[in-house]
Amino acid sequence: MQSYTIGQAAKLLGVSPDTARRWADAGRLTTHRDDAGRRLVDGRDLAAFSVELARAGAAEEDTPYTSARNAFPGIVTAIKLGDVAAQVEIQAGPHRLVSLLTREAVEELGLEVGVEATARVKSTNVHIDRT
Repeated sequence: MQSYTIGQAAKLLGVSPDTARRWADAGRLTTHRDDAGRRLVDGRDLAAFSVELARAGAAEEDTPYTSARNAFPGIVTAIKLGDVAAQVEIQAGPHRLVSLLTREAVEELGLEVGVEATARVKSTNVHIDRT
């Protein structure tokens, strides 16, 4: 399972690293320490927290979330696999994006809940790049 530093988690949540540290200190964001003593957040925990945060409207800080060239970096929060097709959900700051793609594409990209990915939006299509 992929883990994220506080700085990486903050970027994916659309907040400052100080805010993410305060959430961790308050017990809102679960962290653990690696061998070097760095605080890490498990990808699955970060995915769940990002959904909770978006639903609670806690992302209403004065920090605007914008996309450059229609790219929404975020974290995979859900995957529904069918025999041929798949549905992937990404939480990118306050934005929830859903993409329908092939099961093969999900497997080739190595997508799973808790993995960092970028949703790219063009017209009515959402393309996902694993980062």
